[in-house]
Amino acid sequence: MVRCLELFETIERRRSVRTFKDKPVKKKDLARILNAAILAPSAGNIQPWEFIVTTDAEGRRDLAAAALGQCWMEGAPVIITVCAKEEASALRYGERGSRLYCIQDTAAAVQNILLASTALGYGSCWVGAFDEDEVRRALKIPKGTRPVAIIPIGVPGEKPEARPRRDLKRVVHSEVYGEQRF
Repeated sequence: MVRCLELFETIERRRSVRTFKDKPVKKKDLARILNAAILAPSAGNIQPWEFIVTTDAEGRRDLAAAALGQCWMEGAPVIITVCAKEEASALRYGERGSRLYCIQDTAAAVQNILLASTALGYGSCWVGAFDEDEVRRALKIPKGTRPVAIIPIGVPGEKPEARPRRDLKRVVHSEVYGEQRF
C-alpha cells in the first residue's frame, strides 16, 4: 500500500516549474527519468517516441527561442524534447496512427517524465507552445518525426501552488455523455 500512496502523493505534488536553481540534474536521475518515459504504454507497442536531451547553453537558448521566446527555459540544466515518429505509427494504423496514436503515445511518455522528475525531487514543465519548424531546425529532427513537447527539468527554484481543478461532478458522466454525473 505504501507504493500506491507514494504514486498518488507524486501526482498531487507535480507542478509546472519555470524557475530552476543553478544545479545539475544527476546523470543517473536523468537515466531513470528517460527510462520511465519508455515504460509508457503505446498503441500496438510501437513505441513511436524519440527523446532529444539538450544540456548545452546554446541549445537551450535555441529551444527557448523556438518556444516563442520562453526565455525562462534557459535556466533549466536539461531540456528533453519528446518527438513522435509519425511514420512508425502510420505503418500499422494508417492516418489514425500518424495523426492520433503517436501523439497519444508520446503524451503518455511525457506524463511519465513529469512524474518521474517530481518523484526524484526535480521540477519540470510541459511546454507545448513552440514553432515546430524552428524546433526541427534547432535539433535537426528528420521529416516524419514530429516534436510534440519540450520539457525543461532541474532543481526547482520555486514551489508553485496547486492550480484549481474542475470538480469531478462536472466532468464525469455515467454510461453516456450528459447522464447522471459522478
